Amino acid sequence: MGRAIGVKGVRTAEFRLLTGAWVTSLVGDGVRTVALPLYTAVSTRSPLAASAVAVAVVLPWLVVAFPAGVLVDRWRPRLVVAVAHTFRAVVTGLLAYTVFTDSASVAVLCAAGFLLTSAETFADTASQVLLVEIAGPDDLEQANGRFVTAETVGMDLAGPLAASLLFWWNPAACFALDALTFVVATFFVLRLPEVPREGHTGLGTLRSQLVEGASHLVHTRGLRVLVLAVGISAVCAAAVNAMLALYSVNVLGMPEQLMPWLVVVMALGALLGARLSPALAPRLGNAPVMVGALALLGVAFAVFGAVPLLPVAIAAVFCFGLASAGWNVLSATRRQRLTPTPLMGRVTSAYRVLAWGLSPIGAGLAGPLAAATSLGTVYLVAGGVVVLTAVALARPLART
Repeated sequence: MGRAIGVKGVRTAEFRLLTGAWVTSLVGDGVRTVALPLYTAVSTRSPLAASAVAVAVVLPWLVVAFPAGVLVDRWRPRLVVAVAHTFRAVVTGLLAYTVFTDSASVAVLCAAGFLLTSAETFADTASQVLLVEIAGPDDLEQANGRFVTAETVGMDLAGPLAASLLFWWNPAACFALDALTFVVATFFVLRLPEVPREGHTGLGTLRSQLVEGASHLVHTRGLRVLVLAVGISAVCAAAVNAMLALYSVNVLGMPEQLMPWLVVVMALGALLGARLSPALAPRLGNAPVMVGALALLGVAFAVFGAVPLLPVAIAAVFCFGLASAGWNVLSATRRQRLTPTPLMGRVTSAYRVLAWGLSPIGAGLAGPLAAATSLGTVYLVAGGVVVLTAVALARPLART
């Protein structure tokens, strides 16, 4: 049984434990995020197979995330995260075995991706509850900045670097390391304090609580605007990510082992974005910084696809990270401030269902679009849509 939360803030021992759990699990996620599509691309050389695996990975945000949020509001978030990490350790261990024995078909890769993201919807939502409760309201910007930094270091920097080395040796080792990180992260999580559940009730049916969370999201203007912006950009980002490994190998001509270095460059941009956005927002305004981040992201997507030269690709990928992190820090803080604590799990999941649940559309369309035209076209279309979204939502974001 964990102890109760005492002093809140980002400088507490509790927040350091939470950060340790994030970084450790996100290193494994970073390894898998690179290794799974890269293994699919190398073993199949098929845009349709890459698209199918990408859809399976993001589909749980549409079909699992919403009920997961209701259950997180009913259960103890610390235990939810621990169980989810344990489940993911088992699944990634089995995936490592199938890759090692050369029995990982596209169906197996899709199933593993779906199960791992399904567990992630529970762990991620519960972690958001822990973040808000442990950091406290005064430190939310700093807490989200540190979370994005931890996510970048673990998922976009250390993980891809490890994947680059391990994939060259044996792809199965990537997934074995992923399993180990979840075991270590569980150790950190079990040392966290319990979150008080005052105001969090288990009363009411699953359906009524789903409706309650969705209703708050729909009737709060600021959240509606955020969902629209995140939903459109998530569809485009899913299309871009689905083809990244294939584009890097087939169009840029990068060796398979070096492809993860593009993700490392993206991580360096994200580290800068996570530091810049909380500093710029008080000076320039929250909304202008958010709109600028979206516009930069769209331009970077388009340039990446339009100019298939490695130096240009490196600069564009750096901007992917810079813009994404800047947007994520400020949009997450705005969402948390507009959400009552008793509804945090439900609203967070409803938000992500509507924002990320459409990602399978982007991932699913990317393969056929690339097969019918070219891989570069995927990036041009995605970039144009994101830029138009930034222009269209500039005023609504400023109003809220």
